[in-house]
Amino acid sequence: MEAKAYLKYLRISPRKVQIVVDLIRGKDVGTAMAILMQTPKAASEPMMKLLKSAVANAENNFNMDVEKLYVSEVFATPGPILKRVMPRAQGRAYRINKRTSHVTLVVAEKA
Repeated sequence: MEAKAYLKYLRISPRKVQIVVDLIRGKDVGTAMAILMQTPKAASEPMMKLLKSAVANAENNFNMDVEKLYVSEVFATPGPILKRVMPRAQGRAYRINKRTSHVTLVVAEKA
């Protein structure tokens, strides 16, 4: 049995989120939480919140034991890109892409 949690439209690029995601994949929930608390990345705070949400889903919706949970699957995919304009010299305008991410986190019970 597995429980999922989704984080959509996170205003951090998927490339930056992927660094944090790779740190917790396959770890048990307690270890993953400790890693996220000590990681000085902007994506670690929303990922910690998402992990807590997945654990709560597992506990409340599927009656899983929190002590046996581990992060079985976690990935970040690109969301919509917010396109902005930056004024440049001689009246030109350069495009600035503000990227967003959709993150999926799945926790499962160890057998």
